[in-house]
Amino acid sequence: MSGYFGTEEQQRLQKIAEENVDFINSTPGACQIGRIMGCDDPERLGWENVERVLDRDGAFAFRLIPADKIEGIRGRLEARNFRLDMWDLFVGDRDSALPASEEIVSHGLPKGLVLLEEPVEPEGEDTLRIQNLISKSGIVPFSGSMLVGELGPSYIVAIGDPLGKPVSAAFGYFPHNRYSPWRSYGWGGLVSVDPSQRGKGLGRFVNAMMVVRVFGKLNASHVYELVSASNEPSRRMVQSCGLRHEPLLVCAMAISRERERYTR
Repeated sequence: MSGYFGTEEQQRLQKIAEENVDFINSTPGACQIGRIMGCDDPERLGWENVERVLDRDGAFAFRLIPADKIEGIRGRLEARNFRLDMWDLFVGDRDSALPASEEIVSHGLPKGLVLLEEPVEPEGEDTLRIQNLISKSGIVPFSGSMLVGELGPSYIVAIGDPLGKPVSAAFGYFPHNRYSPWRSYGWGGLVSVDPSQRGKGLGRFVNAMMVVRVFGKLNASHVYELVSASNEPSRRMVQSCGLRHEPLLVCAMAISRERERYTR
């Protein structure tokens, strides 16, 4: 396992999350975020565990948290000099997201582009090229181990030019362990498009293909994606794939006040 990518700090946090995969899979309330440690129920995980990680890592993620609990979490974190960066949640089930995404995929790829094979080596050249594409899109990638499925069931969609260079990608996996009410929900994201290929609807296509694969290959009951409130193009993209904003749940990352937002 490995294939860590990014800055020294990003790689340090990926390594911690990877080394704790057994803890994440076996602990109620814990959640596999990929880039950093996190949870989908801080009370169940225990605030002593959350605060221990915050003190060590300087960051911690919260997934699918009831919106009416977030201010209490914010107040607790602000007292420790952390802020909360927020993302809106978009969710689709098989009846909504699957047919909408299948319709998009049915129109096929733009001329001259091809579907690439999934990478299989965490530190392989194919994996590294996809990580570079994701990073250049302003998104912190996951480790190679995460992307090739060594930490759990996942699926990566990569689209390339005629020479096999990746020009678009998206990724889906199961973040939640067997103790979670969200255990059958797949997460989708890391949607990336090379600047040379923008304006062709490629982001929508690769996102739709990822949604189809998460339902079909991973057998998820739902797919969810996280989008910041200011990212209107991404909000339109996920909505076109049949996902809808769920205001009763939110996702957030606690991070030291002086640090920049961790990822887009």
